[in-house]
Amino acid sequence: MPPNFSDVSPPTQIDFVDGPPKDTAAAPEPTSSQAALKVVRSVTTLATHMLIGIVVGSLLLATVRFMTPGATKTHIILCVIGFQMLMAEGILCLAPDSWCSTLSLKHQRWVHTGLQLGGAVLALVGCFIKVVDTGVNFQTYHGQFALASMVFTTISLVNGCASLFAYELRKCIPSIVSRLTHICFGTVALITASISLCFGMNYVWFVSFLSREYANALLVMVGALTTIVIINPLLTFYAKFSGAISS
Repeated sequence: MPPNFSDVSPPTQIDFVDGPPKDTAAAPEPTSSQAALKVVRSVTTLATHMLIGIVVGSLLLATVRFMTPGATKTHIILCVIGFQMLMAEGILCLAPDSWCSTLSLKHQRWVHTGLQLGGAVLALVGCFIKVVDTGVNFQTYHGQFALASMVFTTISLVNGCASLFAYELRKCIPSIVSRLTHICFGTVALITASISLCFGMNYVWFVSFLSREYANALLVMVGALTTIVIINPLLTFYAKFSGAISS
């Protein structure tokens, strides 16, 4: 053996892994009832997207194709996109098994905020354009419910900021209060906007663009999509309110 040479065993091979060791335990499989509920939620969300697409697409197509350019045409386009598409999607994105349920809760809230803000701005601008064009005229049910939707949308926007920064504003406004009122005002804003839209679709000049049967079908679709969209906010409101009362 040559001098200064040590007989050592070969080093043990070390496996390097990225990050902490993974848990090899398999995730528990959902029960039959949980799987069935997930399927129902997914199918319901898909159906709601289809209803939104049909309603918004039909109204925009009829408006763009048959109406002459003017304040009324702009009013319909902005309000339909704002209320029935963006704001409805903004509420729907927070529902379980929604199209952004894979995101974290923080990111879901930012998506919700962006959609609600964009929809509210478009809808309010569309309403103000019509008010400026015709003057203050809230004698019809369409105009009265539109006024209510404008008021609740504006309040929901302001209240939404308080809800978004509930932790920072907790010394001034209890977080549970800002969140409950935000859910309430946002839900009422969508409901009144949908009712206003239904009265608007009953106008003779609008029905003349479509058949009576098609207009009635759209009325049913608006009612169905509005009902589905507000289910999750109502359940959330009930859960938070019950928790606040019991605590």
